[in-house]
Amino acid sequence: MARLILLIAVIAVIYILLRRARSMPPHKRRAEYIKLGLGIAVVGTVLLAATGKLPWVGAAFTALLVAARQGLPLIIRLFPMLASLRHKSAPSGGQGSKVETALLRMQLDHDTGNLEGEVLAGNFKGWRLADMDRQQLEEFCTYCRSEDADSLQLLDSYLQQRFPGAAGFAGQQQDNPGSSHTLGRTEALAVLGLSEGASREEITAAHRQLIQKLHPDRGGNDYLAAQINQAKDLLLG
Repeated sequence: MARLILLIAVIAVIYILLRRARSMPPHKRRAEYIKLGLGIAVVGTVLLAATGKLPWVGAAFTALLVAARQGLPLIIRLFPMLASLRHKSAPSGGQGSKVETALLRMQLDHDTGNLEGEVLAGNFKGWRLADMDRQQLEEFCTYCRSEDADSLQLLDSYLQQRFPGAAGFAGQQQDNPGSSHTLGRTEALAVLGLSEGASREEITAAHRQLIQKLHPDRGGNDYLAAQINQAKDLLLG
């Protein structure tokens, strides 16, 4: 009876952890599945060893699994570091601009004009916009509409690029007020993809490059164009 209760408890814990892993952003699930798999292997091996169904080799294997389980968080933290080193050693891509609101962080590649975003709050916190389907994006769009106008307009920049000419998003933007957020110097530099100490010529050149791609008259986005203009005005005084 005690073993049955223990088995049910273990299954319940595994189920809860599996649901937790499934609820995480897609790009973080793999690490959670690996940790869960190692945890199950450790628990199973320990139980078999405790009941005498494993020889000393099983006990040694258990110790290795425990060590691997304890070292896994460090390994996972090292992956981004290794990836960044690999990117640094690879040929450099284009510059990038970063725009952040209360609910959303967006990055624009200067060469390709592609937008990438990450959700900062709400039910999809930690999700990448690229991993979200249309229904999820519509849900997040509704959340932005009720919580933060700047986030809604920034999200619309991404939606216009990902779903060009599609109905269902643009109509939600018609009654949006203008941006109420004033950029600081650090934010302004990030918007233009510059670092501290940039010269007036570099600021002007970065602004010209971006506004040519994002100006509303050229099919760009009003919100991003306004942020770029505001960044230039602040940095040039």
